[in-house]
Amino acid sequence: MAEEVSWQCALLLAAMLVLSCCQESSEREYKGEETLLLQHKDKPCDEIYVVREGETLQTIGEKCGDPFIVEENPHIHDPDDVFPGLVLKITPFNNR
Repeated sequence: MAEEVSWQCALLLAAMLVLSCCQESSEREYKGEETLLLQHKDKPCDEIYVVREGETLQTIGEKCGDPFIVEENPHIHDPDDVFPGLVLKITPFNNR
């Protein structure tokens, strides 16, 4: 009986250690993503931009400083048909 209780305690302790390691790892990843977002907040968009959910060409153009997105991306036939995952070429207006 005592041996069974010892095994159960050992398993519980091992499970707690594994869970605590996973929690710390996810907290570090979140803080890392937060830092990346803060670092890139003031930077212009990259030359290749992937549309995120809820974005429109107008909001992307304002965010990236590129009012000519449609002209530079011939694969966009309908400016209203923008969807998450669509890849765009961005050229900020001040780089022209």
